[in-house]
Amino acid sequence: MFINTMKIDTDNIETYNYDLPVERIAEYPLAERDQSKLLVYKDDHISDKTFSSIVDELPRNTLLVFNNTRVVQARFLFQTPTGATVEIFSLEPAEGHGGPAESMSARGKVIWKCFVGNAKRWKQPELIREVQLENGSMLSFHARQIEQKADYYLIGFSWNLEDITFSEIFSLLGDLPLPPYMKRKTEASDKERYQTVYAKHEGSVAAPTAGLHFTDAIMQRLAEKGIQKQEVTLHVGAGTFKPVKTDSIKEHTMHSEYIHVNRATVELLKNADNLQVTPVGTTSMRTLESLYWLGCKLCSKAALTGKLLELTQWDAYELPALSLREAMEELLKYINTSSDKNALSAKTALLIKPGYEFKVCDAIITNFHQPKSTLLCLVSAFIGIESMNKVYHFALENDYRFLSYGDSSLLFKHPHCS
Repeated sequence: MFINTMKIDTDNIETYNYDLPVERIAEYPLAERDQSKLLVYKDDHISDKTFSSIVDELPRNTLLVFNNTRVVQARFLFQTPTGATVEIFSLEPAEGHGGPAESMSARGKVIWKCFVGNAKRWKQPELIREVQLENGSMLSFHARQIEQKADYYLIGFSWNLEDITFSEIFSLLGDLPLPPYMKRKTEASDKERYQTVYAKHEGSVAAPTAGLHFTDAIMQRLAEKGIQKQEVTLHVGAGTFKPVKTDSIKEHTMHSEYIHVNRATVELLKNADNLQVTPVGTTSMRTLESLYWLGCKLCSKAALTGKLLELTQWDAYELPALSLREAMEELLKYINTSSDKNALSAKTALLIKPGYEFKVCDAIITNFHQPKSTLLCLVSAFIGIESMNKVYHFALENDYRFLSYGDSSLLFKHPHCS
């Protein structure tokens, strides 16, 4: 099922391959969010639990970090004059046109990076959709191709009613984009179940699925136990589903995503020596680890002043390391000089693979990921490849459901993984 761990090439993508039967991919969520299975891995021991017991599995000194991004209805369907359907999947705002927050509040026009399905049937200058609103107004929504890039299109969207924001356009005309491996159309129930109960800030095209298991009741129990909670925002891009097509993970180009973190979170991490920092999901983990390396980048003067802070996929393997306190202090200095004194905005393309040294996170709550994915590389880096093999073998042998609507795991960092 898995490779011989005695001869591991940590950069070979086949190291992160396994046989995932199609029937193990969860097409629908369970009726109750917290009734999914929970695999707990700690001290090289695996326990089989139910997610409703997550509060009991976390020590009191835990700091849980949630990604509060909200999935937008990012898929637009247009009809050509000949009756063909063209699908435009909105990924993120184009460079130089603001981040997701600015773009969501834009009125009248925006420019986004998009995937275009059935593009060969799009022969006219613009595609148009019209819909009559409840107040009687006619909304006319236009899409035009600006430029075709190697991996995406630049699409200009415009609409006639300038009192309507782009966020409202998504709600009125868009469809929720389920992951492609579900191989089904979005249903009405997905609009609730493919969002976390704490989702706030619009901008993702995929859910941070580790959080889908949490309920308001669990959040209340966590608070009663005294477990601390912080929220960060990483807007998940379609690149999270991008398969690694190169033989070596070193040759893979990692996607970049927007992050937004409150000053209070940075201040708490600065003094997190006695806390077990536990991100909910790989997106929260990437955000937390990216914060550390952004602080190191600022200290090394490698960050370009006056521009959006950005972490490349290999910065963490090249920058000189600081203590966690020192890295957070650098970020606080940067926040003090920025226009927003209460938060940090940046982009990250951090690629976490075996050999990466974790600086912030002590445990992670996460679902079970696709074979040959960067997410599986991240898990392998955190608990070790041999432990990853054990965990996934156990999950496959014990009827766990996989991927976005699947079951969950609580993984504690392996003592030999930095």
